[in-house]
Amino acid sequence: MPASYAYLGPEGTFTEVALRTLPEAATRELIPYVSVQSALDAVRAGEAEAAFVPIENSVEGGITTTLDELVAGEPLMIYREVLLSITFALLVRPGTKLADIKTVSAHPAAQPQVRNWMRAHLPDAVWESAASNADAARLVQEGRYDAAFAGEFAAARYGLEALETGIHDAENAQTRFVLVGRPARPAAPTGADKTSVVLWQRDDHPGALRDLLGEFASRGINLMLLQSRPTGAGIGNYCFCIDAEGHIADRRVAEALMGLRRICLQVRFLGSYPQANMTPDEVRPTLPGTSDEEFMAAADWVARCQDGRF
Repeated sequence: MPASYAYLGPEGTFTEVALRTLPEAATRELIPYVSVQSALDAVRAGEAEAAFVPIENSVEGGITTTLDELVAGEPLMIYREVLLSITFALLVRPGTKLADIKTVSAHPAAQPQVRNWMRAHLPDAVWESAASNADAARLVQEGRYDAAFAGEFAAARYGLEALETGIHDAENAQTRFVLVGRPARPAAPTGADKTSVVLWQRDDHPGALRDLLGEFASRGINLMLLQSRPTGAGIGNYCFCIDAEGHIADRRVAEALMGLRRICLQVRFLGSYPQANMTPDEVRPTLPGTSDEEFMAAADWVARCQDGRF
């Protein structure tokens, strides 16, 4: 396997900045790809050891392109996550004034984070989506668009200047990025972990989603992300992308996954990995019997009953 990481490029994306915060990135060749799909496909094809892509932002939630790629196709697994605070700069060719801007571009995930600023300062400008914010900057450099919302750090890379900086509609906006590789044994639990899965229902019936969520709730497991995605099988057919506190090595998480495997049509395990902010996993104190020790004690009791040792 090549010692390289694929990432959503071109050079100068927020993805690249977040990737370079990983210590192991210094020992890998970092290769930009034109889309999330192509970066993940590079891992599937054995062209890269892992891919680093955005998966969620604090303004709009899950990034559907990444979620859909993890839901479909050859299975992949998440190994790390990184949180990056996001503010945008308005990048233009030198000499461009605000009144000159008729077209702006950025990645679609950027639009909800700057729409109010744009309504106030560029009410007549036309939005054009790009494969990434850095790609939008490149297109401005080439003269395709008048301005791009991107990181201020991308200006020098593309011969542009930041006409405005510190642009954001929501204070403390963050984007979550994940390092994705081929399936393997998860790293050992840290006590501050997250487990990601995709669930498909057997059928649609009243309380179907409650049944799925009950496998987590009854074991005191907190959910950190719940997002439905269409399966492509028709209107009303959805699977569910879920992030839950804890590690598959935790008995309560393992039992929840076993319960889901019994009642779901399909369960895709996307990995157990350290939380970026390393917040310790919390067992709900109001729900007795949800600690690993209590799960192990109950399993030991059943084993003793089976052996006639009760």
